[in-house]
Amino acid sequence: MTRLFNFSAGPAAMPEPVLETARDEMLDWQGAGMSVMEMSHRGKDFISIAEKAEADVRELLNIPNNYKVLFLQGGATGQFSMVPMNLLRGKTSACYVNTGAWSKKAISEAKIHCDVNVSATSEADKFMSIPQVNTWDIDENAAYLHYTSNETIGGVEFQSIPDVGDLTLVADMSSNILSREFDVSKFGVIYAGGQKNMGPSGIALTIVREDLMGEVVKGTPSIFDYQKNADAGSMLNTPPTYSWYLMGLVFDWLKGQGGVASIEQRNIRQATKLYSAIDGSDFYSNPVEVSSRSRMNIPFTLANSELDGLFLAEAKKVGLVTLKGHRSVGGMRASIYNAMPEEGVDNLVSFMADFEKNNA
Repeated sequence: MTRLFNFSAGPAAMPEPVLETARDEMLDWQGAGMSVMEMSHRGKDFISIAEKAEADVRELLNIPNNYKVLFLQGGATGQFSMVPMNLLRGKTSACYVNTGAWSKKAISEAKIHCDVNVSATSEADKFMSIPQVNTWDIDENAAYLHYTSNETIGGVEFQSIPDVGDLTLVADMSSNILSREFDVSKFGVIYAGGQKNMGPSGIALTIVREDLMGEVVKGTPSIFDYQKNADAGSMLNTPPTYSWYLMGLVFDWLKGQGGVASIEQRNIRQATKLYSAIDGSDFYSNPVEVSSRSRMNIPFTLANSELDGLFLAEAKKVGLVTLKGHRSVGGMRASIYNAMPEEGVDNLVSFMADFEKNNA
């Protein structure tokens, strides 16, 4: 069987060694005589899987002891509501930075629960940049400030953690968590859907500072309460056990790659290769401001959009798939998360050069 290079934005490619381990353990996990998906979530075998996954991600991200690590359902979309439900804590407003489609969705959900102050937005330039932090309108009396560290659709990414003073900082890191080093202690809450850099869909990782738990807005269902989920070890209801297991395998694989510091250097190298191919051509272009470009999601357009279909068809013939850009942006998009082998990026760059030569 020949595996293709999958540039999907999510669900995305997973490390091949992880898939091989899951295959080998499918019918009999480490002598248990059953598959992980058949196990009781309260049995000692699955508890050991859950505990190792948490220990590994704590090590990878250097998560301080005063933070809880939760493995939840509902993806990042569920967190759009859980954040205000848990963090308003008697206040009536929150600050949000709007840098694209996922920021807008988070803002829309937050408005159900509180007044939203859009502290900054790049909508005027079609979300092709990150607003300078010194221009943000920050309400010091707000409960928190929320931003999206990487916009999957538009391909913009924060290159550093914004300084918002004493305000609680919240980040949706769905598409770049574990791809670069950062200081967890700068945040009150970090959350990320699993299906981009951590594993399959159906599970979300949420990291919450302990002092921010235990006071929810009236009417919050128990399943949306961070404290209750933490007290139950992320097992307030039956969790997505197989997704949790696969996420743990990804953490273990990443440790074997040298951890986040090592994978970040590879990500920089791969993104540089692709951006250099785009910038060095009159045939391809990337619309994002250079200082705001994402390492994970790289959109690009062809000089003649009528060639888009041919580009995708020819790319598929050489094993490069899921390159079609999001419908709201058009063109192409290459998502090159941690699991993308460097060979995949090299092959894409080579194909792009050949396609330009034959069609310019």
